[in-house]
Parts: sequence; C-alpha cells; structure tokens
Amino acid sequence: MNPNWDLSYLYKGFDDPAFLADLKRFPEEIKVEQAILDGGDDPQTKLEKLTDQQEVLGALSDRLSAFCSLTQAVDANNADATKYLNVLDVIFNDSRIVSSAITRYIGSLPNLEDLIAASPKLQKVAFHLRESAENAHHTIPEAVEPWILEMSLSGGSAFSQLRDKLDSTHTANYRGQEIPLSAVRGLAYDADASVRKDAYEAEIASYKKMELPMSYCLNAVKMEARTLSKAKGYPSVLDMTLSDSRMDRATLDAMLTAIREYLPHFRRYMKAKAKLLGHQNGLPFYDLFAPVGQNVHTYTVEEAREMLVRLMGQFTPEMGKFIDNAFEQRWIDIYPREGKTGGAFCSPVHFADRSLVMTNFTGSFSDVSTIAHELGHAWHNRCLAGLPYSMIDTPMPLAETASIFNEQLLAHMVLKDASPDEQLSLLEGNLMETNQTIVDIYSRYLFETEVIDTRADHAMNVDELKDAMLRAQEASYGDGLDPEIRHPYMWACKSHYYSSGYNFYNFPYAFGELFAKGVFAQYLQKGAAFVPDYCRLLRSCGSGTIADVAASVGIDVRNPDFWRSSLEVVKGNIDKFCELVK
Repeated sequence: MNPNWDLSYLYKGFDDPAFLADLKRFPEEIKVEQAILDGGDDPQTKLEKLTDQQEVLGALSDRLSAFCSLTQAVDANNADATKYLNVLDVIFNDSRIVSSAITRYIGSLPNLEDLIAASPKLQKVAFHLRESAENAHHTIPEAVEPWILEMSLSGGSAFSQLRDKLDSTHTANYRGQEIPLSAVRGLAYDADASVRKDAYEAEIASYKKMELPMSYCLNAVKMEARTLSKAKGYPSVLDMTLSDSRMDRATLDAMLTAIREYLPHFRRYMKAKAKLLGHQNGLPFYDLFAPVGQNVHTYTVEEAREMLVRLMGQFTPEMGKFIDNAFEQRWIDIYPREGKTGGAFCSPVHFADRSLVMTNFTGSFSDVSTIAHELGHAWHNRCLAGLPYSMIDTPMPLAETASIFNEQLLAHMVLKDASPDEQLSLLEGNLMETNQTIVDIYSRYLFETEVIDTRADHAMNVDELKDAMLRAQEASYGDGLDPEIRHPYMWACKSHYYSSGYNFYNFPYAFGELFAKGVFAQYLQKGAAFVPDYCRLLRSCGSGTIADVAASVGIDVRNPDFWRSSLEVVKGNIDKFCELVK
C-alpha cells in the first residue's frame, strides 16, 4: 500500500495547464462577483446570482488551496507550493474584500426575511444570509479594510507560514542522530522507558534552535488578533472567537465550570499511572503517553486498516466501506518524514466529495485512534456532501464532534472484546487521550488567554512564554505532573496557537470531547436507530448556532449539568483504572 496521499485528482502538478488556468480564472470570477454586487438587479435576483457565484468561487478556492497547502504540508521545501500559496493569499484578500461588501449589503436589506420566503434558492442558504446580516455589525471599516488585509500578508499570515517552516524542517539530536521533530515526539508512546526519556530530553534541548523566531511568530499572530478584534468591534479576541464559533459565553462558562470541578479526578489518574510506572512525585511529562498493561503492541498500517474497517463497520456498514475506500484511494498520508509537518489533520475537498488526511503514524494504539479521529472528520465531510458551500462552514467546537465520536466508538468496541489483561492498557489509552483533550487543552486555554492579555502591554520574550506555559500546566495538571519535569515549550510545538484568523483553537477540542460523549451515550441507549439521527446532526452543523444544533438531539449546552454528566463517565473510567492498578 502506498503510504503517501494522492493529490493527482486535484492537479497533476504546478505545471499542469488546468492548475494554471484555474489560478488565472480565480481572480476573474471574483470580479464577476463584484459586478453582480454592483449591478442593478433587484435584491432577490442579486442575492440568487451571488449565491450561484459563491458556489463557483468555493469550488475554485477549494481545489487550488487544497493542492498548494497539502503539497506544502508534506514537503516544506517545495518552492512552487510556497510561491503559489503566496499568490493565493493575495487573491484571497481580494475575495475577502468583496465578501465583506456582500455582508454589508445583506445587512442593509430591511426586507431580508421576505426575500428568503419568496425564493426557494435563498431558502436553502437562509441561515447563512441571516448570519451575514448579523455579521454586518462586525466587519472591518470599509475604508481601511483593504490595507488591513494587505498588511496581514506580511503580518499574521507570514508569521504563521514561518512557524510551519520552522516546525517541519526542525530536527532533534536523538542518540546521536538528527531526526524530524514529529518523529522524536512520536517516541513518547514507545514501550521502552529509556527511549521516552531520551526522546523528551532531545526534544526539549532542540527548541533552543528555534525558540526565538517561534516567540516572534506567536507574539505577531496574537497582536494581529487583538487588532482585528478591535477593528471588528468586539470587546475581546475571545468574544470574536465565540462569535465565529456560533457559541455564547454561557456555553463556554458552563463547560469550563464543570472541567475545573473534575480536574482533581484527572490528577488521581495521573498519580496512579505515575506510581504504576515507579514515580513518586507525580507523572514526569515524558511518561504522559507511556503505554501500560499487556497490550503494548506496535500496529502496522495494514492492521490499523483492518481494525478500523471491521470495528467502525459495526456502527454502520457504510462507515466501514468509507474507511476502507479512504485507504484504497490514498486519501491518507501516513508516516513521518523530513519536511513533513507534525501532528495530524483532515482537509475536506467538498467539490470532489473527498477528504485528505495527514498523520504521523508510528504504530501505537494512539496512532490508530488518531486515524479514527481524522476519518471521523472525513465522515462528517461526507455527511455534508451536496450542501452549498455557504452551509458547510462548521464552527470549530462542532467540527470535533464526529472525530471524537469515532475515538469513543473505537475505544468502546475494542474494550468490549478485550481480555482482562488488555482492558487495563486500553482503558488507560482512552484516559490518556481524554486527559489531553480536557486537562492539556485547559492549560492551552489559560496560556493563550495570558499571551493575548499581556500582548496589550508588550511582546513576551522566550522566558516569559516558558514561565506562562509552566504556570498554565500547574493550574491544569496540578500535582498530577512532576513539578520538575514538565514541558515549558508546548507553545512552540503546537501549531494551533499560530493559525492566523483562528484563535483559542483549544476549547473546541474539550467541547468536542464532552459533547461527543453525550452524543455517544445516546447511541448506546438507542443503538442502530440512532445512526440516521447522528448523520442528520452532522449534516446540520453548518446550519445553526451551537446551542440550536445541540438542542436538536436533546442536549442543553448552557447547563453545567450536561458537561458534568459527560465528565462523570470519565470519572467512572478513572475509578476503574485506579482500582485496577492498586
């Protein structure tokens, strides 16, 4: 099986005449959109034409940006990818200016509801139109918008790209050999304790080579976020993020309240794992991901594929076939290699009803779970197939629903058939992942809050960033982590902090983890009858606020009790783990 993804259905290369033709056509279609907006059509006709043109632009943007960004994701030194991403950045700026003008136009229509009611075409994008009317209050002032967007090309966007270059070309000296950062971080899951410790020390030591430019990247991206939130009329970066996420403060506060209440239970889990591994002062950071129990198995990709197809197919046969096809059609770029960025992600290609998944697979069960996670995103994308581009924009918190549901499903299926000896390992593996999406994510939320607040006064230097990271880890992990062996550079290795235009890309993971547990509980209660409801839920994620989408399956996300009920499930697993390791 070829372990590298296939992008040839997008374009054959950067010299492909189809690529060059689409690149030339893209700005011309933006001019067509502007002409429609400036034209003399009546409002209903104008909105209908704009709706059609947005589909044309969506498909072009989808295809061009996917090819360029995905090529660079696995080949950081590809000069053509870098060149054309810069070209696209300029075109996207022009597109954003027209999009803002359209938003202002929609916001100016006093009879928008009448126009929607009179047009079947507009009814299909009604939520998008109503949201645009609301967002009209938060557009950048028209007179300065072109300059602000153009400056972002040498500001947040440029620093975000620099960060990706630094990360994907960074190496660490592990036992005398220079290996990619993603590979050395993958050794945290190794069964050999000395490998984990040496890899951690090599990783920490390696950051000295890039800590200074990384600190400049982070400060620049977060200062731009502060500037944009003010330009758009939001009280804070968090308020801007919540608005973009279609989420309100009541929901965030309810979730964080419950998380803080349950942190002591996560610390019990970490201390129990520490004792199991022979540590007396909490868990050293290098053993956070240490495998335990009798199921310390290294999986091949073929084994991972067979397991996922078989087990996920028990949820619905269509999902099993879907996953098998993803492997067969080379949707997945599997292994770490030099020049490839770290981590994992899923990128939708909506016009082709496909997704592309990048992982850095090294063979742990966690890596198998990561593939399940990313293919959950792909399944979500499949559920959105056929919808207009304007109705597939899933807010970040809901975007994690299907991915974490898949993790829950995999863990449930594997535990169900496991022997008693295997259960400890699998239970701990599930808790390890949950610990990351709740406890570590909470530390990232605290850290980013401090960076954004401090950035109002000054740029934080490397030592300040490291200190802030350690204090955030203390507030979240507490005595579950060894205070002498933590990770002061977590801000340097997590790409989420550096995404220009995306801030607080942390709490959505906690939301997704706990929301998915609530959804999964309904599946356990209702069985196969819930599958159509689940798919409808995923299809509706771009068509409503988070509170409304959740209410469609009977969940009140503004009530802390919902979040407590999901965390109570985790507590039950922690209790079981602590009992097993006594």
